[in-house]
Amino acid sequence: MPKVLDIDSFLCGPGPILDVRSPGEYEHGHIPGAVSFPLFTDDERAKVGTCYKQVGRESAVELGFDIAGPRCGEFVRAAKALAPDRHIRVHCWRGGMRSGGMGWILELAGFTVRILDGGYKAYRRWVRETLATPKPITILGGMTGSGKTLILNELVAIGEPVLDLEALANHRGSSFGALLLPPQPSTEQYENLLAAQWVSFSGNRPIWLEAESRRVGTCRIPSELFAQMETAPAVEVVRSLDERLDLLVDIYGEASTQDLVEATERIRKRLGGDRTQAAVQHIQSGNLRAACAIILDYYDRAYRHDLERRRRVIPQVDIRGLSPADSAQRLVTQRPQLLYPPGPGLPVEIG
Repeated sequence: MPKVLDIDSFLCGPGPILDVRSPGEYEHGHIPGAVSFPLFTDDERAKVGTCYKQVGRESAVELGFDIAGPRCGEFVRAAKALAPDRHIRVHCWRGGMRSGGMGWILELAGFTVRILDGGYKAYRRWVRETLATPKPITILGGMTGSGKTLILNELVAIGEPVLDLEALANHRGSSFGALLLPPQPSTEQYENLLAAQWVSFSGNRPIWLEAESRRVGTCRIPSELFAQMETAPAVEVVRSLDERLDLLVDIYGEASTQDLVEATERIRKRLGGDRTQAAVQHIQSGNLRAACAIILDYYDRAYRHDLERRRRVIPQVDIRGLSPADSAQRLVTQRPQLLYPPGPGLPVEIG
């Protein structure tokens, strides 16, 4: 019989993870790294489910065998290609008949099979519990175009723990954030990706996260994590306007005129009709830098308003003229001073 494991043992077990749910279920959300290995297609799953509800369990099981039975050889050959050493982990939605059926087939073919107790539903509980686990974090703030993502990448390069909220969401966090990036994951899959990284951080070293609103494009930062971000110490990097404009032109210069115009139109109500029209005209004439200057004025005002609303004083680090690598090094060097100021309520002097 396949061995049934709890979530922690399952995630640490040997062999690839086969997600035997339907392709649609997998697409909506899955364990990072798991392989879609459906017992049924979406339509077949719907037929079996309807049969279960309208006729009964026995008929549904028979229908399932009729559908999946002829594909047993195909399942075994595909599993051999994925797991030459014959160790396999399998899960479905609740750890029921689908994972049990696939586990039986593969064990009969000589595989050592481990099944997730409670299935993907148990994994989702683990995700929420994991993201609720407190860890020391530092928020990296700064106005749009300050190069925070580039700095985070350099922090990773020098061994700092970083949770890149935007990279996992495939979005840069503004109206223009989806341009030139792959489609965003579902919020459910975003949570799964966040949890997979969150659990990998150990020890007491603060984890760097970029300051974000609750939404990163269409993805929502889970409340458990966002609550920790709201109360975490923060630092703001400061660059000149010219540097920020250079960076934005570099990032978005390859985007199409149509995409840039549509992104600008999405913030028309907040930007104002006249400024929107001026920005669009600059984009259409090929002067992206002038358009970015207009748009930055809106984002800068929104950024300052948010700081005022929070009534929060954030220490600043001047990175004007510094490369992302040098900026990252400066942040690490000054972190003890930034996180542990010299006295209650006293400003931190940044060199």
